[in-house]
Amino acid sequence: MTKAAADWLETALGELKRQGYAVVRGVIDEGMLAWIRDAMYRVQRDIVREVGQDRLDRAGELGVLRLMCRFDERFLALLELPQLLAVVDATVSPTAILHLQNGFILPPSAEEPRRIFQTSYHQDFPRVLNGYVASINTLFAIDAFSVSNGATWVVPGTHHRADRPSEEEVAANAIPVECDGGSMIVFDSTLWHAAGANTSGRDRLAINHQFTRSFIKQQMDYVRALGADLIQRQPPRTQQLLGWYTRVVTSLDEYYQPEETRLYRRGQG
Repeated sequence: MTKAAADWLETALGELKRQGYAVVRGVIDEGMLAWIRDAMYRVQRDIVREVGQDRLDRAGELGVLRLMCRFDERFLALLELPQLLAVVDATVSPTAILHLQNGFILPPSAEEPRRIFQTSYHQDFPRVLNGYVASINTLFAIDAFSVSNGATWVVPGTHHRADRPSEEEVAANAIPVECDGGSMIVFDSTLWHAAGANTSGRDRLAINHQFTRSFIKQQMDYVRALGADLIQRQPPRTQQLLGWYTRVVTSLDEYYQPEETRLYRRGQG
């Protein structure tokens, strides 16, 4: 479906419930895609300089960019996209927080990718809660997703299922999510999925967001990692998504504050 369709959200939510995923096309325009591509490569170089290639290699990841917004604040603009916010509000609630924002620069390879977390079938939220939606993903295709460049593969209907699908079930039912650049792939975080093999000869870029209920710990403490100055420059809703309204107090002084200055605000779920 496209974001221009009047019923896109209703349709997406229906597919999300039935299949565990949906694709909304045209969410990011070409101008935004252009600066994102350039910025992702710059951030990748910044991360290598800060962390070191050896430590990144030991982590067993493939082209993952964590905490991109600390190196380029503009990545936080993705949290303002109306389509993203509409999905979050309708699934994990308007008080949900950002669990992670990770970029992916999936490099090409002539060989079958080595078995790491990304390329093995997995759930991003491996906790099945009797149909309760505690976590949702919005994965943005910065480049078009195709079989040849390592599009994400999903096993439809396997969300809210604790047991791993068998190899036979995967072989029979897994499908690649092919879509244009600028599309938003929404999926229940309990859906079994994996990155495909990139044999295109070019990198494939994407940015994944995971949102959870506000009482679930983030993968990274964005408030501490980004600092108060950067967060307070953001719109109130972005501040809330980053966890600014659900901070944990560290002293009696912080606890006994007037409501308007409390770290953990009223009504955050």
